[in-house]
Amino acid sequence: MSNAANNKSSRFFQPRILEALKGYNQARLIKDVGAGLTVGVVALPLAMAFAIASGLKPEAGLFTAIIAGFLVSVLGGSRVQIGGPAGAFIVIVYGIVERYGLANLVIATAMSGVMLFAMGVFKMGTLVRFIPISVIIGFTNGIAVLIALSQVKEFLGLHIANLPANFFGMGSALIHALPTTNPAAAALALGSLLLIIGWQFGLPRLIKHTLLAERLRLVPGSVLALVIATALVAVLKLPVETIGSKFGGIPSSLPGLVWPDFSWETARFLFMPATTLAMLGAIESLLCARVADGMIGDRHNPNQELMAQGIANFVTPFFGGMPATGTIARTVTNVKGGGNSPVAGMVHALTLLLVMLVAAPLAQNIPLAAMAAILMFVAWNMGEWREFVHLRNYRMPYRITLLAVFFLTVVFDLTVAVEVGLVAACITFIYRISSLSRTEELTAADYPALGGLQGQVAAHRLYGALFFGAVKLIEELQDNLPGRTLLLDLKNVIYVDSSGADSLNDLVQACDKSRVRLVVCGLMHQPLDIARRCGFVASVGSDNIYPDVATAIQASAGLAHLDAAKP
Repeated sequence: MSNAANNKSSRFFQPRILEALKGYNQARLIKDVGAGLTVGVVALPLAMAFAIASGLKPEAGLFTAIIAGFLVSVLGGSRVQIGGPAGAFIVIVYGIVERYGLANLVIATAMSGVMLFAMGVFKMGTLVRFIPISVIIGFTNGIAVLIALSQVKEFLGLHIANLPANFFGMGSALIHALPTTNPAAAALALGSLLLIIGWQFGLPRLIKHTLLAERLRLVPGSVLALVIATALVAVLKLPVETIGSKFGGIPSSLPGLVWPDFSWETARFLFMPATTLAMLGAIESLLCARVADGMIGDRHNPNQELMAQGIANFVTPFFGGMPATGTIARTVTNVKGGGNSPVAGMVHALTLLLVMLVAAPLAQNIPLAAMAAILMFVAWNMGEWREFVHLRNYRMPYRITLLAVFFLTVVFDLTVAVEVGLVAACITFIYRISSLSRTEELTAADYPALGGLQGQVAAHRLYGALFFGAVKLIEELQDNLPGRTLLLDLKNVIYVDSSGADSLNDLVQACDKSRVRLVVCGLMHQPLDIARRCGFVASVGSDNIYPDVATAIQASAGLAHLDAAKP
């Protein structure tokens, strides 16, 4: 791993490109250019497909891949991450456009950019890692299902004026429109999907010519399917909907700055959608960066990456773009293509810009059915479907959390799903930690000196964390106080929160009322610090606090004899 990334992660704003370009040479440039060109070809159909599926024009995806992709590479905290539109945003963006309109999508995306930048400034990059994997898999699989469902319309060529964003409305509309299936569109989509699948699983290997096979492997199946489908539509004049017939083609230049109407009233309603975009963007980009780290043996700066994602998401929507994040498929393609610095990501963005400037008229005949096939394949690759099969290997709380998040994502809303999933995961974690916290009574078998103190000294050892979920352990001790002395060994207590500290103070008061001496030993590190700050140490008294159990028992025996000698 790179130590430089760790040393520079403490600086406020340190794009990784500044380090990556040290010692940069012609050999590395050639690799970066080659990888950037490859990623650009891969990103071209995906960018347009993601935009169309989100209810936007295809150029919105291209603008995002160009502008956001360039900014993420120049300003980001990873050497090889590729930014751009992602499938995970499709459901959210579609819902925002349908409910609030395109102008408000611009505002929501910009707001999410501010949130992402703030997360980076306040060094919250590592907090994203605390989201349980069950929640991530649940909403990722749920989004994949919704993406696939949203593409049935174009896949079958159905006549639906406006496809609803919610699950039940979408399903009802698709079922009622099945009689309007376009055989030509369905055949074209199915053929494109089969070609992509075949290409993915080794069709080029069947070609005996080694050099030709190696070159063909560099061509993504999605690009090949798109080219063939477009050629068939143009030559055979197939009666299917195309980018030209639906959107009038794509422009051959970047748009100018567009400033939407803004009001605080609008911002208030967009806060939750913007928060969802920011959280999902943070999760996607940092997970992607971690995957890339494992492939290249490096370590990204998560806070710098969040700031770069924030800037990209704030700037891009004002130039006709949509939300952006790190993209795993394109990042992996970049690494496998030899990309070794952010220059590859910059070349990828410039490649897309060049293609748009030169070949925009050729997009007229791109069939939407082929784009739907590409997204169907993306949805399948996006989901962690094997996790459903492996659920039987996990405990019930994990199963319930994953399935609940998946169900809520598909049927209701991603925001609700993640909130419920996090709450369920937190409750599960609290229960698990509280079950690991326990008390153990010390006997003469453990410490022979206790043999002569039966009925006078009760010794207990606490394990785990003494927090709000485990204060019942102290309450049980309060309910069963001994005759003269209560000895507590806290050496194995690793953490005490404010509720645990209050329970310890309550124990002191209970002992005082019952005239029971409280002796404590083993306080160290954080438990000792909070015991001092909450007044527990002062209440117990320094003469009743000892470093270890043996010393505490010896002292308790002496105190017991003194108490017994008192009239």
